[in-house]
Amino acid sequence: MELGQWQAAVETVRMSYGDASIAQFGRGDPVICLHGVGFTAGGHEWSSNVEALAQNFRVIAPDFVGWGAGSRLRQGYSFARLADFVRELQDRLGIARSHVVGHSMGGWVASLFAYESPQRVDRLALVGAGGAATRPLPMMTEFQPPSLDEVTAMLAARTGRPADAVRPWAEYTYRQVQDPEALASYRRILAHMSDPETRNLYNMLRRYPYIGAQTLVVWGQEDPVNSLELGKQIARSIPGAALAVIAGGHFPQSERPEEFNRHLTAFLTEGHRPAPAAR
Repeated sequence: MELGQWQAAVETVRMSYGDASIAQFGRGDPVICLHGVGFTAGGHEWSSNVEALAQNFRVIAPDFVGWGAGSRLRQGYSFARLADFVRELQDRLGIARSHVVGHSMGGWVASLFAYESPQRVDRLALVGAGGAATRPLPMMTEFQPPSLDEVTAMLAARTGRPADAVRPWAEYTYRQVQDPEALASYRRILAHMSDPETRNLYNMLRRYPYIGAQTLVVWGQEDPVNSLELGKQIARSIPGAALAVIAGGHFPQSERPEEFNRHLTAFLTEGHRPAPAAR
């Protein structure tokens, strides 16, 4: 998807804390796609997937509170607040329940949301999801705002496209880097998420066995952030969950979009999945 197409689909939703920026595509049963933790992250991280999903679904890709063009929280951040963001977004959009897809941190929030509000989740897809490991990542504890060239190189590596092809997207996401309020907000987010007590309190291992939604776990074969063994552990822990392993790293939705889209679309439309993970 080109940047202009994405921007044309972006709208503002009024929330209790201020404004949320979301992009919507297609019609049908709703699918909410939750992005990861990176400073320049946002709903746009699903830009390689929304067109395929929108053939069958109403796809909603929000920027979490604290990311993108929306309002920031002046108080502290928490996993509880991020999970409630999903509930409130459903409320504001008049959605009683939806499919939920979450990548990395978004997968952590999605699984917490499915545990807390099972009546609001149809099917659940966890992509390179956090939640099972207690250690903070260097990208969080050693964070420094990236340069525009670094953002461009990151997107080029993640998508396999030339730097000049992803430069408009890099410039679009880099605007957040230049916003002092966004930087201060993100540092508050990282402080919460990097705290060992937080990571222990919201660890999902005790919660996974109580997730009742039909679940697909999608993992990159060579994921350097959350290892494949972690993905297998998550799939074993959620009753009836299946595991789909895709070549590549931590961003299978953009590194291998065609394969990823086939797995996810089949799972959401027909329930076709790989065999359940071995117990």
